[in-house]
Amino acid sequence: MKYLNLMIRILFVELHQILQLNSIKSYNKNYLIRKFLMSDEATLSQHLSELRKRLTWSAIVLIIVSIVCFIFHQQILSMLMGPASGFPGMPNEKPVYTDLTEFLGIAMKVSLMVGFFISMPFVIWHIVMFVSPGLNKSEKKYLYIFLPISMIVFAAGASFGYYILFPPAVQFLISFGTDIATPMIRIGNYVNLMISLLFWMGVVFEIPIALFFLARIGVVTPKFLSKNRRWAVVLAFILGALITPTLDPINQALVAIPIIVIV
Repeated sequence: MKYLNLMIRILFVELHQILQLNSIKSYNKNYLIRKFLMSDEATLSQHLSELRKRLTWSAIVLIIVSIVCFIFHQQILSMLMGPASGFPGMPNEKPVYTDLTEFLGIAMKVSLMVGFFISMPFVIWHIVMFVSPGLNKSEKKYLYIFLPISMIVFAAGASFGYYILFPPAVQFLISFGTDIATPMIRIGNYVNLMISLLFWMGVVFEIPIALFFLARIGVVTPKFLSKNRRWAVVLAFILGALITPTLDPINQALVAIPIIVIV
């Protein structure tokens, strides 16, 4: 009986020590988890704080540049009217506006659009600085090379639309119905058409860069592109019909041919 009581005491002591040890381990484990979560929350908070600062600076620059553009909105609108200069159908070679607030709204819209385009390099720089710590060396290399190229290509596409595509389109649209009706071109309609055309021509010229990245990640292959090139030609003329403001095949071909060449 004496030995039985001794064994029971020893068993209780061992059990108590085991429980204490498990409690300490559990506490340490919970402490490490809490520490990890707190560290993760701190890192996330730092990233969000950095993102907020960069977005704030980008918004400030955009607002300042847009205000400057609004000060020079007459010069900007005169430049946009360049492709239509010298064509009949505009009183004193100027468009008209039929609402009291129309011209003010167009001036503000154009100022914001041009301000966004001018401040885009600054905004992209902040985006690159935010995401670059999470990229490897190879990814940074492609990013630093192709971002400037993509901006230059977009500007080239917009310039193609401004100098090559838009003048014959305007001439066709103005002269198409002059035997029946007198054209009175509203500035809002003209500017919206111009901005839309320049934007989509810039996007079209970005297609080769998009195809390159799709090929790099394995979505498309050169064999796939060469095999389906005939469909690319059909798609190019469909895009030409959607982008151009006219229905004549000449202007559609002016859009489709560059797409076929660059693809």
